[in-house]
Amino acid sequence: MYREAGGYRQDRGRFQEEQRPGHQLPEDGKSVETQQSRYASGYTLIPPNETRRNEIQRIARKELEDLERWKEEHRPGPINLAPKRIGGIETEANARQKQQNTLKLSKYQQKFNRDDYRRKVKEEEEAKILKMKAIQREKATRLEATRQQQDMQRKKECEEDKYVKNNDFLSTLESGLSSRRSCQNGGVGQQSTVWARSLGYQQTQKEEEERNLQQMKEAQNRKSDLLESKQRQKEKERKTYLQMEHRRVNNAFLDRLQGKSQSSDQPGHLRKTDGSGSESWVLSGVS
Repeated sequence: MYREAGGYRQDRGRFQEEQRPGHQLPEDGKSVETQQSRYASGYTLIPPNETRRNEIQRIARKELEDLERWKEEHRPGPINLAPKRIGGIETEANARQKQQNTLKLSKYQQKFNRDDYRRKVKEEEEAKILKMKAIQREKATRLEATRQQQDMQRKKECEEDKYVKNNDFLSTLESGLSSRRSCQNGGVGQQSTVWARSLGYQQTQKEEEERNLQQMKEAQNRKSDLLESKQRQKEKERKTYLQMEHRRVNNAFLDRLQGKSQSSDQPGHLRKTDGSGSESWVLSGVS
């Protein structure tokens, strides 16, 4: 490590000595030294190309001189304007009035812009609401169509099932009738039991339906009678309340009149008289 550090210091000192202005390289080794690179402790020192460097500097100086010359040639001259009066045409009051009018107009414009913005927002919201309503209406229409289709399908299936059941029942009846006809010569005791059971079942069903219908009619009649009695009771209570209210108002009015006519001798006042068990009011003091 020490040896490498010492070698690096020696190479660095030699390079600095070569870079001094007074230091000159031998004639024979000048071109070789300028073209070779120097290596020192991990660094590579590449000497510049003096010819190329001088050429670049010369071109740069020439361009700077050309730029300065162009600036001098295109420098703007003095501005010569005829003197004239600037400003001062309007008075301060007019200027302030214009400023105030402009401020008012700006306020009105801001208010108009706010109203316009609110109107646009409201229109957008209404459009969204209408769109949502249209979507919901379309959904409801589709659901209604689906429901109707399902009802029609269910009705069709019920009709088919009813048709099958009716055919089975009719076939059963026909078989019973045929057996009855075949056994007709054997007497009444040999009648088909299937036909008898079907007739008995139909009769029982009919009686049950009539009984249920009668019960429903009776329940409906009871409900209507109860509702009618409640209605009559409410009407009676309302009439009683109205009569009591009228009587109270009349009594209050008569009491006020009686309070106003304290003395029955004063002319031009109403006076209460009792005669033959009835109350009446007469105007006293009028001849």
